[in-house]
Amino acid sequence: MDEARRRFLVRALSLGVLAGGLGWNRMALAELLGRVPGPLPEGNSIFRLVGEVNVNGRPASADTFISPDAHIHTAPGAELVAVVGQDAFILRGNSEVELSLGDRMRQGLRLLSGAMLNVFGERGDEEQLEVRTPVAAIGIRGTGLYTEARTDRSYVCNCYGEVLLSAADDPDEQEHIVSRHHDDPRWVLTEPEDGRRIIPAPFINHTDLELIVLESLVGRSVPFGAPGRTYPRRRQDYAY
Repeated sequence: MDEARRRFLVRALSLGVLAGGLGWNRMALAELLGRVPGPLPEGNSIFRLVGEVNVNGRPASADTFISPDAHIHTAPGAELVAVVGQDAFILRGNSEVELSLGDRMRQGLRLLSGAMLNVFGERGDEEQLEVRTPVAAIGIRGTGLYTEARTDRSYVCNCYGEVLLSAADDPDEQEHIVSRHHDDPRWVLTEPEDGRRIIPAPFINHTDLELIVLESLVGRSVPFGAPGRTYPRRRQDYAY
């Protein structure tokens, strides 16, 4: 587990951040993060920065503005929690991402290495948003998405919302995934197994707490309910 994330989760559990269901222990959450997450002041991009983070080749600080076309790299053990427009993300340590969010009608990001958790605002019918890894292409409408770019495969979890997932090396192999709560994670493989590049995967390495924090930074709430709610499809166990 990434060290910055491990420290975050251990601290969250020790403080009892989740008061039950999706209720927050606000005092504990403020102690964990330094403040209760909410929309950032105008002109601010970074909510949390741990370790060495470079934005456009320069060391980032809490005051760094992240533009829609930023190139971001995190060192091992680092973490960045930030907002760009109507979208928010957590970039794990030892990760690299290129943003291309300036064009309203055609937006995207490329996760070149590492891991990233995103929440995206809803797009209109004419607006295109695509997330790419070295081996996967993910068309986004408005969703929570966790991706990992590994050397031999990519991990994709459509936490909630709707995506069109395809293999970069074989665009004809694709899946339309509609998820309520981490329903259908996938591996996208560099080399096919039994003729397939897209195969089922387990639920790994991200939590509902992190999604709750991200959505709150852009003034929204997660769409899933408390444990025990009835879903029309199978769902993953509640992920603290």
